[in-house]
Amino acid sequence: MRNYKILWADDEIDLLKPHILFLNDKGYEVEPVNSGADALESLKEDDFDIVFLDENMPGISGLETLEQIKPLYPSLPVVMITKSEEEYIMEEAIGSQIADYLIKPINPNQILLSVKKILDNKRLVSQKTNMSYQQDFRNISMAFSENLDHNEWIEIYKKMVHWELKIDETEEKDMAEILNMQKEEANSEFSEFLIDNYEEWLNQPDIDRPLLSYQLMSREVFPLLKSDEKVFFFLIDNLRYDQWQLIEPMVSEYFHIENEVPFYSILPTTTAYARNAIFSGLMPDDMATRHKDIWVGEDKEEGKNLQEEEFLRRNMKRCGLEGKSMTYNKVIQKEQGKQVLNNINNLYKNDLNVVVYNFVDVLSHARTDLKMIRELAPDESAYRSLTQSWFMHSTLLEMLKILSEKDFKVVITTDHGTIRVNKPVKIVGDKNTNPNLRYKVGKNLNVDNPESVYIVRSPEDLRLPKPNVSSAYFFTKKDDFFAYPNNYNHYVNLYKDTFQHGGISMEEVIVPLIHLKPKK
Repeated sequence: MRNYKILWADDEIDLLKPHILFLNDKGYEVEPVNSGADALESLKEDDFDIVFLDENMPGISGLETLEQIKPLYPSLPVVMITKSEEEYIMEEAIGSQIADYLIKPINPNQILLSVKKILDNKRLVSQKTNMSYQQDFRNISMAFSENLDHNEWIEIYKKMVHWELKIDETEEKDMAEILNMQKEEANSEFSEFLIDNYEEWLNQPDIDRPLLSYQLMSREVFPLLKSDEKVFFFLIDNLRYDQWQLIEPMVSEYFHIENEVPFYSILPTTTAYARNAIFSGLMPDDMATRHKDIWVGEDKEEGKNLQEEEFLRRNMKRCGLEGKSMTYNKVIQKEQGKQVLNNINNLYKNDLNVVVYNFVDVLSHARTDLKMIRELAPDESAYRSLTQSWFMHSTLLEMLKILSEKDFKVVITTDHGTIRVNKPVKIVGDKNTNPNLRYKVGKNLNVDNPESVYIVRSPEDLRLPKPNVSSAYFFTKKDDFFAYPNNYNHYVNLYKDTFQHGGISMEEVIVPLIHLKPKK
């Protein structure tokens, strides 16, 4: 612990000598002064880590001194000490952004606690976090060797996200490398778990299985409509569970989390498959055969997510909800968000309002394409921070604030997550093979290391359409990505350390679904 310097201003400072000696013994250097004016002079002459201010001093009061300190030293923590318990003094002090508020008589341990809470908070939190993760590390690793079910994998992933966010808050991030290694091991085990069980989940509906993309509307949204509830359904494309955890505190200012239901995205974990499955209520093979007029396959150039509204309307009709009014709104640019926000009064009359936000997906692709974005988000922590900053200033948060005053059911979810890729896998395919880095579909596909890839020679087994008779699907696992032998080093350098989706990882597959209840 370094030697912190404390400035203590009190007109009865001599009576506080025992407290000062106590702090000296604990390793803190204290400079005592008798007035607010003296405190301001001391701050001009020396640097301090914290200031204690008595509120009721002759001449310049504690509050008046505080008002002069804050503009000059905005990051300097100030603790207000007072005999008064009057509420307006507390409010004035808190409004001036004090670090703590103590009421006399004070004892030495009370002062020490305040100092540690303010000055040693990060160090103590870091120590506690590192120690707690070390204790939990073995429990998590041992769980991998057990025969985990789909719910237990959700809990493992949530626990690892918890530690990732906690370690991210520590000063030195000492445990980050160990956690990353454990996450890699977890993703390796999770990939094998999914491969072992996924086909059965799709083809044996009576077995125990997780909530899957194509079941989301019929299980989580349509029952609300059938109960005559009005629903706002927000889908944030590409939103991972860790990103949700960062924006959840902002949402919780206005809503209670009524229910949190993480679900499993179908494969491939992309918009064309997972999001269309959500709105259509169908697996991709059924979309391709039952809705040939609106399904866009891999062999076509046009956009794969242009028919979501029509898929949803047909899904509602099939489920007996054709009498319910519905709007579908897609927000890619800020102006589109403003249009939806400005029109929100007209949306109240509808039974279901769907709003799709594409920002996070756009951000992940921009990080691949734009050097500036890659520099702004060089790692997972910065990538999460960009998502948090976007949400804080988004029209989505503005809409949620407005809806928190209304009697609507609000659901927030996503279609799939994303993972930062690291290890290239060489693949060979013909010119019609799709460009996605995490999965490939085509004829005559071959990889240099088949063990590292989930190879599906019979797409119908995974309820996937076959563009051609000999089409196969190849999925990457963990944090791998596909690269062609031609210009191999160039493409590896271009795409390594970028965020991609379409394959198999906890980050892509296990995604959040949240039911919100307004607090007011």
